Amino acid sequence: MSVKLRVFHQLQVAHSALFRAADRRTRRAVGLTTSQFAVLFVLSQSDAQPISEIAKRLSMGKSSLTGLVDRMVERGLVARIASPSDRRVTNIHLEPSGVALLAQGKEETKHFNKALLSPFSEEEQKVIQRFLTHLTDQAEEIINPKTTKSGSPHDPTDTA
Repeated sequence: MSVKLRVFHQLQVAHSALFRAADRRTRRAVGLTTSQFAVLFVLSQSDAQPISEIAKRLSMGKSSLTGLVDRMVERGLVARIASPSDRRVTNIHLEPSGVALLAQGKEETKHFNKALLSPFSEEEQKVIQRFLTHLTDQAEEIINPKTTKSGSPHDPTDTA
């Protein structure tokens, strides 16, 4: 018996519920939203990046990220500094207070990951990882498939 999943809708609902709950917890525990924490995390991997690169790595729009970074600058978590190689570019730098909050935020993320995966066996966790990697790597092709020779889009669920 085949179960018809509404994966896209379920992913949307799960994403919203998960990030609302995570935002409440990280605001309470660390004083950051999950989006602010994500910016700090990206900068911890490679500091001094332009907003366009951070937006790309987080799959966010530049305009919404600009306001987020403005608030983070006001709190002293990050700084805007002109690029030494191209004065037209402003890079975002991680400040010491941002590094301190990042360490606390990483502990919260460990809790999230453990709680998310605890009901699943190691084998199921591998499938979940494969599924999420597939979504990340193939999102554009999944949603906007290239057309076939006949001119119609390829439907990956079409078994005919």
